[in-house]
Amino acid sequence: MARARSVIDVWRAAVGRPGNDARLVRVPGTGSGETRLIILRGNSASGKSSTAAEIRRRHARRDLSIVGQDNLRREVLREHDVPGGANIALIDLVARYALSHGFNAIVEGIFCTDHYGEMLTALINDHQGLTCCYYFDVPFGETLRRHAAKPQAGKYGAAEMRVWYRELDLLPGGIEQIIPAEMPQDEVVRRIMADSGLAATAAQAPAGSRPTPSDLEPRGAG
Repeated sequence: MARARSVIDVWRAAVGRPGNDARLVRVPGTGSGETRLIILRGNSASGKSSTAAEIRRRHARRDLSIVGQDNLRREVLREHDVPGGANIALIDLVARYALSHGFNAIVEGIFCTDHYGEMLTALINDHQGLTCCYYFDVPFGETLRRHAAKPQAGKYGAAEMRVWYRELDLLPGGIEQIIPAEMPQDEVVRRIMADSGLAATAAQAPAGSRPTPSDLEPRGAG
């Protein structure tokens, strides 16, 4: 708990008084040697979010957080994806907070390198445990096909996705494994879980870590 509190304390000290700009805060020693950090990047409709959700479903234990760019940027802040946006530091803070509380973390999103590269590189360098990074390389035409089958297909279309699309927008240093479009999701999930060691911990998940009836209620129920 002392380590988790220090993440917030360091952030508060760096940001200072209300009204100051949000900024990235380096916290060397984020997480521990036992925590796992998984970074999933790629263009819209490349399979990142569904892969993260499936990994957590199979893992079953209550120690795996998902830090989603769409949730924090679009739903929590309702902010455009701009250089130096407030969501960048918020994503960083939530991931570090989870890791420093002993949770494993999947950080997933488009995360274009020119906006998010500095934050992700610092997070990766500061994490004490095993970090696994993946880039979902899906051609533009295939992302359109996949998007058409999604519930939010009517909210935006080909024009917006063309603006967002970046081919092989990799982080520097060759730290990401490339996931090709033709790889089945089951194989992707099994590969990531094996690389990160989550497959072994999933096999050892106690009965009490399985979903309870309240976990299965639709959102907003009650």
